[in-house]
Amino acid sequence: MRFERKTVLITGGATGIGRATALAFAREGAAVMIGDIDARAAETVSLIKAEGGKAAFLKTDVTDPAALEALVAECVSRFGGMDLAFNNAGVLPEQRPLHEVTLDEWNLAINVDLKGVFLSMQAEIRHFLKTGKGAIVNTASVGGVIADPNMSAYVAAKHGVVGLTKAAAIEYAQQGIRVNAIGPGFVVTPMTQHWADSAEFRAAFFAQNISGRAAQPEEIAGTVLHLCSDAASFINGSLFIIDGGQTAH
Repeated sequence: MRFERKTVLITGGATGIGRATALAFAREGAAVMIGDIDARAAETVSLIKAEGGKAAFLKTDVTDPAALEALVAECVSRFGGMDLAFNNAGVLPEQRPLHEVTLDEWNLAINVDLKGVFLSMQAEIRHFLKTGKGAIVNTASVGGVIADPNMSAYVAAKHGVVGLTKAAAIEYAQQGIRVNAIGPGFVVTPMTQHWADSAEFRAAFFAQNISGRAAQPEEIAGTVLHLCSDAASFINGSLFIIDGGQTAH
């Protein structure tokens, strides 16, 4: 029960990594506030409550600063505070060569995957500056350190998340706020299911991954919890790659 009497705010908690992490936090005693544009976040709340945990959901567009301020305010009002934040909301644009990427596709990736993290951190940090402490984890990707073909907008956004994480860490370390990021590899979620269903993609991916398989969302959640825990008190401004060895060679 590492997180008993603590509250975590999670964006993108409807499915996949966000849902698995929300459940993991709740099982270790945390109250969970979920902000998501996807109504399936209500199912995550129901799953937590069914296990005896505390959780709530507020429909939230992470590209809207006012919505994020409202999310933090709701978290504090409902649960009496906010101690931790996991900025996980994201999108995966259509794969196509850079010269064919539409402006709408570019804007979607940058607005949700990068600006959404920036705006979420702004709202969260304003609160943490009042309380004098806090821990934030941002979802980047292996795409934040390497590039794959036909994913230029996503790769640009995730590289930005890594840089933004480092910038925030050095700005707020003296105010008791830690900021880190995770870099998952291929994780089977509703967003990536089309890859998991493609024999061609699996063959190409597993040829370069020493683990020979994709990850499950629960295998990512543990790192998020560790980075938010007191055991990680001296970890700040770091990117934790969770890719089964994909980037090891």
